[in-house]
Amino acid sequence: MYLQQLARWFYRGRRPNDVARLMNIVGAAISALGVAPNYTVMLQVIGRRTGRLIAFPLVMVVQGGERYLVSMLGADVAWVRNLEAAQGRALLRHGQIEYVRLEEIPVEQRAPILKAYLKRAPGARPHIAVDKDAPITAFEAVAAQIPVFRVCAMA
Repeated sequence: MYLQQLARWFYRGRRPNDVARLMNIVGAAISALGVAPNYTVMLQVIGRRTGRLIAFPLVMVVQGGERYLVSMLGADVAWVRNLEAAQGRALLRHGQIEYVRLEEIPVEQRAPILKAYLKRAPGARPHIAVDKDAPITAFEAVAAQIPVFRVCAMA
């Protein structure tokens, strides 16, 4: 309970506070170096306002041979808006740089990925109103609120 309250405090108003921003910077750097677990990555995308490359640490889910990134805070967050402005083009870093295109997947396909994501990313659990062990129908009920992106290689 205490950890959930703390996690919500880090992202009050669905925006990271100063402590969460610092933790994200450190997390992104560790992910980029490739020393974090292989499911953590640093997503880099061009800022829609600044034009600068902005980095976000994220947890990647592998499901059915495909890789996915999930926005635990919903669609109205910086990396999702920046990604939309960049037409899905981004960089992934985990020890090496990979140029990718992220495609948002349809709502009806998200539930199993969200379930796998919550099992993999305990830090996301306070932000998604479903228990990680809930039936798939519970994930279907919230899927429209949580963007999920398939990682595709750049052609």
